[in-house]
Amino acid sequence: MCTDEGLAAVLDADQGLLHWRAARRLGGDAGLAEHAVQETLLRAWRGCATYDPDKGSVRTWLLTIERNVLTDIARMRAVRPAETSWDELVDADTRSAGPDFAEALTDGLLVAQLLAGLPDAQRDAVEQVILRDRAYQDVAADLGVPVGTVKTRVHYALRSLRRLPLGA
Repeated sequence: MCTDEGLAAVLDADQGLLHWRAARRLGGDAGLAEHAVQETLLRAWRGCATYDPDKGSVRTWLLTIERNVLTDIARMRAVRPAETSWDELVDADTRSAGPDFAEALTDGLLVAQLLAGLPDAQRDAVEQVILRDRAYQDVAADLGVPVGTVKTRVHYALRSLRRLPLGA
């Protein structure tokens, strides 16, 4: 698995199964299923040194990684609203109108003000994970802290922000 030939062999043997399983779990979305397979193979490639043949086959290992990827995608989809085009949001009469610049600016300033009230470590974690949409593992590596620490910082920051009054 840790060589080009090993990856090619895995692709030949298991890519169809991984894609079928992802598409089935993701409601037939072929594009998202392909993303899930690519993410699965990327994680397998990065973690190939952790594979232990005594614990199971490569296929079992890949299916476990894919299950985690699909769980991550399901959580992401549950938290974020479905993508909607601008045309679907506006009436036919207002099709030429674009998003309100002043509203976006105000929202940005409000977010900056709310984040300024957080401790530095929590603010940095939220900015990286939520606003820049980076993986917890990448943020943890950049900050030199365990992944759990980054997750905890984000959790407590979001909890603090939820407790603020609506007019804050």
